[in-house]
Amino acid sequence: MDDTTTTITPLGGDVYEIDTRMAGHSGITAGYLILSDRPCLVEPGTAGSAPVVRRALADLGVGPADLATVVVTHIHLDHAGGVGDIAETYPGAEVVVHEKGARHLASPERLMASARMIYGDSLDTLFGELKPTDAARIRAVQDTGVIDLGGGRRLESHYSPGHAKHHVGLIDSATGDLYVGDAAGVYIPETADVRPATPPPDFDLDTALASLDRFRALGPQRLLFAHYGPVTEVDDTLERSAEELRIWVDAVRDAADQDLDLDHAVAMVVDRTRDRYAFAREDADPELAARYEIISNTESNVAGIMHALNRHA
Repeated sequence: MDDTTTTITPLGGDVYEIDTRMAGHSGITAGYLILSDRPCLVEPGTAGSAPVVRRALADLGVGPADLATVVVTHIHLDHAGGVGDIAETYPGAEVVVHEKGARHLASPERLMASARMIYGDSLDTLFGELKPTDAARIRAVQDTGVIDLGGGRRLESHYSPGHAKHHVGLIDSATGDLYVGDAAGVYIPETADVRPATPPPDFDLDTALASLDRFRALGPQRLLFAHYGPVTEVDDTLERSAEELRIWVDAVRDAADQDLDLDHAVAMVVDRTRDRYAFAREDADPELAARYEIISNTESNVAGIMHALNRHA
């Protein structure tokens, strides 16, 4: 990315939101820097975003020797595609990931090959190439893990599959911020809409709902979405997230019961959910809906639900 203009938003508690500008788009992918005694970057974004992220960290006074940790909620390329590039620039930073994703950060060939099958030529524009990270620098966490932020502050990871089998949520002991990754879906700050993120092959409704219950039980003060931004209406948002998941799955199940193909299932979901989202209304900015389709594609979400229903059948 030639243009490394940064948009940095201070969120309080030494937390800074960085617009990682996936494929040059503003407002769809966020990373977060916790500027504690041991600075920690959560969600570095895509490989294409690495120049923007490096510039943002420099603007915040974090040099190559200063970053202590890079954490990803999961290894999908819009969240973790830039890990290898960032690890290269900050040689002292430990990389933290769930154990089910660790090997893919060390040896990304299989992950990149399957992504290329899905995205084809657009892969390079959207994400770029995930570079390998030295396995000695990767720390794999299990159901829970602790990241030392210095000064007694900690980031605790909590296993939260359903969107992906390698997904964790992260809660900050100092602020009560919960980094939700994609487990609570996609939040659209312009309209306060919450929409599911249910891509194949890992989506599972019961597991996803259990993860949302786990998030609720942690008692977070604020949710920090990778897509996109901070939300203080914690309980309402988590409840809405669960409700949207159920509605989408019910619609796809009805389509499957009628033996409808993917295109018809997508049409059924769009029709059934249209009035639920302010961004999808006729008087809304069409650019907004188009932007969110890039990172949470309706067809991909419906395909993920169909895949899950077929697996259970």
